[in-house]
Amino acid sequence: MKIFSEELVAKAVKELNIADLSGATIGEILLVAQYLEKETGIPFIRMDQGSPGLPVNHYGVEAEKAALDRGVGSQYPPAAGIPEFKYEAARFVKAFLNLDVPEKSCIPTVGSVCGSFASFIAATQCKPGKNKILFIDPGFPIQKVQLKVLGIEWEEFDIFNYRGQALREKLEEYLKKGNIAAITYSNPNNPAWICLEESELAIIGELATKYDAIVIEDLAYFCMDFRTPFGKPFEPPYPPTVARYTNNYILMLSSSKIFSYAGQRIAMICVGEELFNRHFPALEQRYNDSGIFGQSLVASILYMITSGCTASTQYAYAQMLKLSSDGAIDFVEDTREYARRAEKMKRIFTENGFHIVYDRDVTQEVGDGFFFTIGYGNMSGGELLVELLYYGISSISLSTTGSEKSGIRACTSRMRDDLYDIMEERVKMFHADHSC
Repeated sequence: MKIFSEELVAKAVKELNIADLSGATIGEILLVAQYLEKETGIPFIRMDQGSPGLPVNHYGVEAEKAALDRGVGSQYPPAAGIPEFKYEAARFVKAFLNLDVPEKSCIPTVGSVCGSFASFIAATQCKPGKNKILFIDPGFPIQKVQLKVLGIEWEEFDIFNYRGQALREKLEEYLKKGNIAAITYSNPNNPAWICLEESELAIIGELATKYDAIVIEDLAYFCMDFRTPFGKPFEPPYPPTVARYTNNYILMLSSSKIFSYAGQRIAMICVGEELFNRHFPALEQRYNDSGIFGQSLVASILYMITSGCTASTQYAYAQMLKLSSDGAIDFVEDTREYARRAEKMKRIFTENGFHIVYDRDVTQEVGDGFFFTIGYGNMSGGELLVELLYYGISSISLSTTGSEKSGIRACTSRMRDDLYDIMEERVKMFHADHSC
């Protein structure tokens, strides 16, 4: 039995001016869920938006308040970042990735969304003819919207059938055309939670060097592959990264998920030293600056987008990075709660006719974490999204993420202990209505 009638959902879609509910964006699904909750008073099981669901890191809060009390709000922050942040950022990268990245290469951004926006601009303006971004999908839908805003073209492929050594031939299919400026992906992956393994990153790095493409590696869910005991500062094992296999890289690290500091919009990009110092005549001509990649990225691109990151949030981020590197806080253990939620949620779905869509990495089953993907029978992702809305469960279709598979993305961040029984009841109702 459906909780919300088709008529009420249709009314919500009409009043919210949503053109196609089956292919709705995260923001549109959020609005539909809020509308139905307001109209009926019945709460949704929210699996749509990937907003952190843990308490904010209080060390960051205290450091930010102290910075404001010192009066940092009266001065413009340097676009390249305050010295305290840059020092702790480089130290954090050494502590948890075992990479030696210069302080000057660590640049604060107003969230990773800002970091990717600027990186896409810089990457596609470096060399004439290299003007496309290649997405290893599935991926974060917003990044393609960014390219639409910028008027940048892209290529994409779903990695599902190209894991391991099969990735090499598929990547070269695109790179040999000569117009790929950058390759981008998230690891762990949003939405599938698959993790690229060392052998795959070695392939990406090797080909990026061979074809002179920049790799933009999104590490928003840093150290959250809980199958491996990552997260001990200055001790192996270290998370896999393409930075070990090429000098043409930009890493994006965010405070939103690992420190639950999403509301303050602070992240960083770490540019490989060789790339940071590389001179590009096209950048020099366009911006009438030095043409040095890192300097153009900061002064001629990032500054034009945000005029620098809020000073107080930089102090907050610096303190959280410092305490992590000191071993005083354990952000990995803090975020392990997402894995516990995923395990419970997956069990409820799989016991009621659902299957995990992206279920394996190269050598092992996919882990539990912030996201997972599910399908039901032969339903398309759009059909499943819409049907689940009638049962008070919101999600997004995999089709909006560049995936060629049928299914939806489920986020664990908004689950609470008091919702599991409600969720199970609704999933059982769905299965009873659709199992014939």
